[in-house]
Amino acid sequence: MGGDEDKKTRRRAARTAEAVSAQEAKQLFAAWKSAPALLLAVSGGPDSTALLWLAARWRRALKSGPQIIAATVDHRLRAESAREAREVRRIATVLGIAHRTLVWRGDKPATGVPAAARDARYALLAAAARRAGASAVVTAHTLDDQAETVLMRLSRGSGIGGLGGMVRASRREGVALLRPFLEIPKDRLVATLRRAKIDFASDPTNHDIAYTRPRLRELMPALAAEGADARNLARLAARLARANAALELMADGAERYLRRLDAEKTAGDVIGFDLAGFDRLSEELRVRLLWRAIDRIGHEGPAELGKVETLLRALDAARQARPVRFRQSLAGAVVAIERGRLTIRPAPPRRHGKTGARVERARS
Repeated sequence: MGGDEDKKTRRRAARTAEAVSAQEAKQLFAAWKSAPALLLAVSGGPDSTALLWLAARWRRALKSGPQIIAATVDHRLRAESAREAREVRRIATVLGIAHRTLVWRGDKPATGVPAAARDARYALLAAAARRAGASAVVTAHTLDDQAETVLMRLSRGSGIGGLGGMVRASRREGVALLRPFLEIPKDRLVATLRRAKIDFASDPTNHDIAYTRPRLRELMPALAAEGADARNLARLAARLARANAALELMADGAERYLRRLDAEKTAGDVIGFDLAGFDRLSEELRVRLLWRAIDRIGHEGPAELGKVETLLRALDAARQARPVRFRQSLAGAVVAIERGRLTIRPAPPRRHGKTGARVERARS
């Protein structure tokens, strides 16, 4: 289905969708009633404009509550962005909400623009929240965004944690990040604005198939026809998030179990596991413990799940040889078998700025 047809489908859905009521908004925002201030991320699109409208109406109904501040990030990537920020300011002023325009200054990358823009956006929003004394940044991610996130991560081979999608509350850049609309379809937010007779902007990059998310968005109608609609994809994400939380608790217990078995009780910048005890764990728990240890000890950024899985397979293969010899580095950490123990310690700095994985064989 082409972009124009997709827009027509969304418009038809918005005309039949139910607007978000004041009572529903009250329930969505209730947990943050005692916050000193909330910074709303408002781009001017339908989702975030609905967030601005609903949050302003919710706050007006309270005798006391948080100060609401709207912030628009002007990425300076499109000629229309400054005008859109001014329009958000106009709407916010009508609603009695303070507004800030945050500008992404400096050179822009030649590739990876969406990811770089996202990182810059969150950094700017977090800094603005701290300056305003806001305890959280609130975004307007919807059920549809959650479904698209699941598809994106599925296409990239994410594990259970990644396929769990976005969560309602998290932290980023040292500031709470809240997503009250994760269970609300986009068409309901559009219907809310239409009922309130509030205009909103349309970002053409949301339909630019040069980017991954718009390409996946165009697949949604066909997937929905087969039953894989946004609601079912979001439901899958919720179930995987629940499973991931349970597995993380099991990994916590397994880590405590291995530390009790470890006779040498390593400390400082070395993590050690009793190898026999490690072998008794399920493959999923071994992957998680190895991944945790590498991320804690390594100094070259987070390790990729696929590379941790490859490392574990190499470790298992090495255990079948005699004598057992294993030493491999990943993400700035060295994983080795030493006297019946699995150790993870910092790798020495690489020479000549080289990066990547390095495999070594050494005597146990």
